[in-house]
Amino acid sequence: MRVQEKATAQGGVSGFCDPQYAGVLEVFVENFNTRGEIGASVAISVGGKTVVDLWGGRKTPDGPAWEQDTLSVVFSCTKGASALCAHMAADRGLLDLDAPVTRYWPEYGQAGKEATRVSMMLDHSAGVPALREELRPGAYYDYAHMVELLEKEEPFWRPGTRNGYHAVTSAWTVGEMVRRSTGMRMGAFFQQEVAGPLGIEFWMGLPEAMEHRVAPVLPFIPDETSRGSRIVLAAMADRLSPSALFLFNNGHFNPNSREARAAEIGSATGVTNARGLAALYAPLANGGALNGVRLVSDDALARMGRVSVATHEDATLAIPTRFSLGFMKSMDNRRLDNAADCSAIMSDAAFGHVGAGGSIGFADPAAGMSFGYAMNRMGPGILLNERGQSLVDAAYRALGCTSDASGGWR
Repeated sequence: MRVQEKATAQGGVSGFCDPQYAGVLEVFVENFNTRGEIGASVAISVGGKTVVDLWGGRKTPDGPAWEQDTLSVVFSCTKGASALCAHMAADRGLLDLDAPVTRYWPEYGQAGKEATRVSMMLDHSAGVPALREELRPGAYYDYAHMVELLEKEEPFWRPGTRNGYHAVTSAWTVGEMVRRSTGMRMGAFFQQEVAGPLGIEFWMGLPEAMEHRVAPVLPFIPDETSRGSRIVLAAMADRLSPSALFLFNNGHFNPNSREARAAEIGSATGVTNARGLAALYAPLANGGALNGVRLVSDDALARMGRVSVATHEDATLAIPTRFSLGFMKSMDNRRLDNAADCSAIMSDAAFGHVGAGGSIGFADPAAGMSFGYAMNRMGPGILLNERGQSLVDAAYRALGCTSDASGGWR
């Protein structure tokens, strides 16, 4: 049903919502009224059919309305798009996930990284979650420079022996696997092989002509709870740890700059909206193909959803994490101390990726569902906060799921 514009504390909410998913609409409106949402979009497809496509609020607190085609930086949701590109390359026989990285990237084989396998680049076990050398201003925007730094970097652990979230460096570890196996940079490959065929608006390297549609990122202001979180405590305890280097050694990265959005940072600066995220995952929720466009085979799809690494303490995030090859799996840290807003609860079958501040895109092949949520105001925590999780929960309830007490919706 077409939603007649609903008034909220931040302006109107518009779009489409199947009556079965009315609970998602209710939560979306509630996010603006009581949870501090400024501008956002949420989209869901089931069986390849759109059942929710909503947007609302404002691009800035006192600015213009968030429109149907408004875009935003989705931070690490970009990793899902990057991982898909790597799996497509592997599915086509161009990239062997079990091969040594040096088969494709000989220069990487130094300083203790010689035995790194391609799969380790995807599941955050490669041992290079951050860089020790102080990054020059704008370093993230220089792809070749970051590749050269990673070639020389000594790993924080023997590759494959543990995992720690490669929060930004995966842009170049996974990026080089795609570039060297396909002959195309990640952003170009994604546009040609994924976004173009699917007809979705999602860029790794935003064209300047699209800049006027982007809502700026509104940063989260740290509070007492966030200052006592596990990752902050780990960073303060050791300023040379992966946690600290991830948080503080970023070359003055500014997601609201043209330089950041134009750069191809396949771990952090994808630009899209909820519709783009849901459309990206729709084929993966429906056997790897949709509307005549096949992205991956059945075997590749099964591999994408299978847990590859799990740990009680991620070397970067300092919380328990679970990853498949390139994607997040359901993570339930609700009962842990100092881990508020550090969960992302989906079903056991689901896989996708959260973005900093609380955005998310994922596929649930068991339900045939794909989901996307994007916003401009960053929230607390390092996975989902109440705004995004409440929307995910409403979607699963609409599907008839009854409990998430096990750590995943069933």
